[in-house]
Amino acid sequence: MKRSKNHTTMLSCQKNKFYLTDKVTYLNCAYMAPTLKSTHDVGIEGLAQKCFPFEVKANDFFENPKKLRTAFAKLINAQDPNRIAIIPSVSYAMANVANNIPLEKNDTIIVLADQFPSNYYIWQRRASETGATIVTVSPPNTNENRGKIWNQRILEAIDHNTKVVTMAHVHWADGTRFDLEAIRKRASEVGAALVLDATQSVGALPFDAAKVQPDALICAGYKWLMGPYSIGLAYYGEYFDNGTPIEENWINRLNSYDFKNLVNYQSAYEPMAQRYSVGEQSNFILVPMMLDSINQILEWTPEAINEYCLHISQKAWRILKNLDCWIEDMPYVSPHLLGVRLSKKFNMEAIQQELQYNNIHVSYRGDSIRISSNVYNDKNDFEKLIACFRSPRVIV
Repeated sequence: MKRSKNHTTMLSCQKNKFYLTDKVTYLNCAYMAPTLKSTHDVGIEGLAQKCFPFEVKANDFFENPKKLRTAFAKLINAQDPNRIAIIPSVSYAMANVANNIPLEKNDTIIVLADQFPSNYYIWQRRASETGATIVTVSPPNTNENRGKIWNQRILEAIDHNTKVVTMAHVHWADGTRFDLEAIRKRASEVGAALVLDATQSVGALPFDAAKVQPDALICAGYKWLMGPYSIGLAYYGEYFDNGTPIEENWINRLNSYDFKNLVNYQSAYEPMAQRYSVGEQSNFILVPMMLDSINQILEWTPEAINEYCLHISQKAWRILKNLDCWIEDMPYVSPHLLGVRLSKKFNMEAIQQELQYNNIHVSYRGDSIRISSNVYNDKNDFEKLIACFRSPRVIV
């Protein structure tokens, strides 16, 4: 197995950094990541700080948010931390994107079939308001070369009417991985913006903003970034440098660090993406927790996490395929998140009961069993999973 250029040895299981016990087999990070012990402790410290508000200084409103933007910029290889905004949700950041892309009748908005709602509803509204048309690109009705054909259909759907391509890096329902560099190239040829919901990839799958050059990239923090709920990060490229945010808050305005002059209202925003950060972005509990989680991921590196997930799971995927289950092939899937489709010899309800009985946690999305591992899992977790599929109780 090839080693990442950023590390020389395989990660070992990191379960000791979490509060997970051997009684639970948690293969469901795509649903919600467990909190790191260190992140938990940071959150408790932040909660306790509120008991002593007189100890919170003006600089505290800015120091940790700056560190968080810098850490996330490093994670996605964005050269300027000022291109990072702190957000409460994907839908919030996506509204900032959609409200700053001018749309007209005959313009098209390309989305993926069964796209997560936070990256759909705002486009549905904008299409209704402007007369633009949503074009949904669906996968083929076959399992053979499914990911390859789906990627090709996206490229074919992009034409001179396309105003924006808004999609995931890894599909949330079944783990299909998309060739973002090829899609970026085609979108640029027709002058279309590329907007990415990378919630199900960044943190566990290497991402290079310098190579992909998205116009916007948005991540909820509570999945693969291993942070708390209600905080995330977003990258906004040059396209949005002079846009109008969906809310007006004091801390996004120029020179907001100068508390004594806040009554001298300022029309200019902080540079680049900072105008899109949520009000109360300094959150003294969530921001330090999110920073701790991302710093741990940076220490491990997404390359090492991705390689580790492949190492512990690849034998299980071969066995599942031999049991007539369908799993997408590389490079159209990432080992951290895979959708398993059952052949007719399996009973889905029986599989669900078997997994539940054995305290194995996965998700069910559409016709897929979504299995998502991380550094707290090991090969033994997948052996338990395979045992459930081999159980005579699940065969029709």
